[in-house]
Amino acid sequence: MSYVKPVFSHPELPANKVGYRKRDYEGAISTLCAGCGHDSISGAIVQACYELSIEPHRLAKLSGIGCSSKTPTYFLSNSHGFNTVHGRMPSVATGATMANKDLLYMGVSGDGDSASIGMGQFVHVIRRNLNMVYIVMNNGCYGLTKGQDSATADFGSISKGGSQNHFHPIDLVGMALELRASFVARSFSGDKKQLVPLIKLALSHPGFAFIDVLSPCVTFNNNVGSTKSYEYIRDHMEYPAPPDYVPKAKEITVDYEAGSGTTVTLHDGSTLRLDKLAGDHDPTDHLAALRRHHEAVANGEILTGLFYMNQESQTLHQLFNTIETPLNALTERELMPGQTALEKINQSFR
Repeated sequence: MSYVKPVFSHPELPANKVGYRKRDYEGAISTLCAGCGHDSISGAIVQACYELSIEPHRLAKLSGIGCSSKTPTYFLSNSHGFNTVHGRMPSVATGATMANKDLLYMGVSGDGDSASIGMGQFVHVIRRNLNMVYIVMNNGCYGLTKGQDSATADFGSISKGGSQNHFHPIDLVGMALELRASFVARSFSGDKKQLVPLIKLALSHPGFAFIDVLSPCVTFNNNVGSTKSYEYIRDHMEYPAPPDYVPKAKEITVDYEAGSGTTVTLHDGSTLRLDKLAGDHDPTDHLAALRRHHEAVANGEILTGLFYMNQESQTLHQLFNTIETPLNALTERELMPGQTALEKINQSFR
């Protein structure tokens, strides 16, 4: 069996606005288990970057350790990449982002990488509002080490080995909301229709964009009794609002009454059907997002979609008021301006 992709591709494959075909956003052939939800997430990332016309060399992908952290090998092979040590991806992402603000940053992690050994790093990267997309591929178990329960495994769930989990789970979405992350969403690896626009929106968001993606482990955690199996998730999914993404261009405005609908023609000629429902979820309302999340947990539902987005989010570069030039592009003349500049700075503090 060959694990090398053929270099040939059909010459008439459609290209996006920057001239890249979807094939250009793919990576190596996956060595994960057949049917793994992580591969579906990788496919959604490929689709989102292709549709957004992101030049692959403008994106940097970072990961920690685990099945999830192997996936950057399987998408965007022409992008920058850094596989860090277990749970320390946010530190490397912070350093990279501060050095070069012109790149797009995507961190890929798992429930063990973020909810256990990397918990402290996860908490503080939210507080810093680092300008990055942070995707957790959440399967509720340690698939790379034979399926032990992870910190996100639900209380009372039964593992493939038959043992019951006696500990309450760490809810990464709830934690992100409590810490006021500027963008919080959840999706399911088997729901590409929802996941792709969420990733596109996250890539366009200025600040920390967190997406918790439920991704069943077909080998160790897809059994009867697991609350992160394909069957359980599909039976208990609830949508707060239908997701969609419209790229920035000349503003399109519509006006229609609550309870009615309208069709909008987008810039590429396609149409979007909008239905305005009374009492629909407002993703800019932080308290409403918290309330909807807690209600879903209390009712045993798995709420997916965009929970919250702060449209006035300030990134770490904005908070520190850094210069427009990426720090890694500064020359010696700018970094060592001389005695006159130093005296001017000292005078400003007197």
